[in-house]
Amino acid sequence: MKILLVEDDKSIAMGLDYSLKQEGYETIVCYDTEQAKNVIAKQLNEVDLFLFDLSLPDGSGYELCELVKKRGDKPVIFLTALDDEVNVVMGLDMGADDYMTKPFRIRELFSRIRSVLRRYNKQSTTQAKNMFEIENIRINTLEGKVYKNGEEVLLTALEYRLLLIFANHIGQVLTRVQLLDRIWDVAGDFVNDNTLTVYIKRLREKLEDEPQNPTIIKTVRGMGYKVGD
Repeated sequence: MKILLVEDDKSIAMGLDYSLKQEGYETIVCYDTEQAKNVIAKQLNEVDLFLFDLSLPDGSGYELCELVKKRGDKPVIFLTALDDEVNVVMGLDMGADDYMTKPFRIRELFSRIRSVLRRYNKQSTTQAKNMFEIENIRINTLEGKVYKNGEEVLLTALEYRLLLIFANHIGQVLTRVQLLDRIWDVAGDFVNDNTLTVYIKRLREKLEDEPQNPTIIKTVRGMGYKVGD
């Protein structure tokens, strides 16, 4: 279990780092937002929980929380000396999962960490059944929404259905005939081979970084299309 700790007071950071490691957690320690942003950009998926000091020399824990929540649904706990209601509400409204005011008892922090992680583990079990991830694309079937790099991508009903077909057959080559058979009942009218080409093109334009050189919906020459390896 890995925790990213961002705290500008090095004596506090060292004490927390030591205590967290004694409790069995792996830690990454940063002392300002610039360091933290680099870690978030490169190692977001490796970190299980984020501890952010609110007041930092070159920014705030608020912007780090916003960055984490935009890139992925990961738990965030604020550590701060500011305990007025406005700051508490602002932090929670930005998506923070808990808020601890300094000074605090280390055992209470551990309890809060375990509580937040349990909540996320339960959510993850449920969401995993209703979530597909393909590179930087996330499909939430409960919401019926698609996200690219955390930003919602608006798809038509047929585009969404076509993407779901690919998501349910990761690594499998699907012929044009197979795709036409599966989307026939969604279109509401006749779907022919040319129409399929148009919808593949539209999906690529919305999902690919370089639609002319697709890496998500790949063409398998002479056979059809494939998503994933």
